[in-house]
Amino acid sequence: MKLLLMGILKLNKYTSHELRLRKIFERTTELIQEYKPDELAIEAPFYGKNVQSMLKLGRAQGVAMAAALSRDVPIFEYSPKKIKQAITGNGAASKEQVAAMLQTLLQYEHQPDYLDATDGLAAAVCHYLQGKPSTPGSNYSGWKAFLAQNPGRVK
Repeated sequence: MKLLLMGILKLNKYTSHELRLRKIFERTTELIQEYKPDELAIEAPFYGKNVQSMLKLGRAQGVAMAAALSRDVPIFEYSPKKIKQAITGNGAASKEQVAAMLQTLLQYEHQPDYLDATDGLAAAVCHYLQGKPSTPGSNYSGWKAFLAQNPGRVK
């Protein structure tokens, strides 16, 4: 497991929710094109006290998922509790505890300014720790089998 990139999108400069969603879609697509991931791990929507915030978050998650689907990248969702449990051993851990454990696991120097970045990283690490196959429902006996079943994915 190796950290390649971690960051956030600063969307407050965009005046409408639609423009923000577009930027999420575009940046997710760019990351997929650049890094060619086998799958996308994402935090599942959760019920919050503020319905408007929950709706906006759900739309943002949906746009990121649509970007992955448009590039045939399988999606795996994990509940916030499952992610925290996988990273810290405690499903009720704080964002700070999750960030500290990720820093220990991946040995990066500085915590990001925004814990949203470590939230995304935590979903990816949770997925890695689950040991999911590259494509839902499939297993490969080796590289030869993977290449045979995925023409065009590796160049």
